[in-house]
Amino acid sequence: MSFVKVYIHFVWSTKNRVPFLSSKELRTKVWTHIKENANKKGVFIDHINGYSEHCHCLVSLGVDQTIQKVVQLIKGESSFWINKNKLTLEKFEWQDEYLAASISESGVIKVRDYIRNQEMHHKDKTFEEEYLAFIKKYNFEEMKD
Repeated sequence: MSFVKVYIHFVWSTKNRVPFLSSKELRTKVWTHIKENANKKGVFIDHINGYSEHCHCLVSLGVDQTIQKVVQLIKGESSFWINKNKLTLEKFEWQDEYLAASISESGVIKVRDYIRNQEMHHKDKTFEEEYLAFIKKYNFEEMKD
């Protein structure tokens, strides 16, 4: 039997950062659906939350799961579901790009707290500021060259 524990912190935004998920009620509905659907498909979402124009997701990858397949499943199915159920006035889309960073076992609690407190966190910081901070924190700037 193989034992695998690989945590990935995903962050992605709505297309053009349109604040489609403007109400807490809608966000809760979307996050709940994403988590339940992922679970049915064998994807373990440890924590999920976000704000009006983005989503944070802490996933524990399974033995045969890749980052690309997991994020594609989550984003593709959820945008289809949102549109099918007409939860937004305009056609809903997620941005193609995403951020994915591995999280050590010792960092999981901190990431869970960070994801859980998105409402409070975004009273002081825009998504743009948050995103740039992640780029810097995970040294993605160095990878551009």
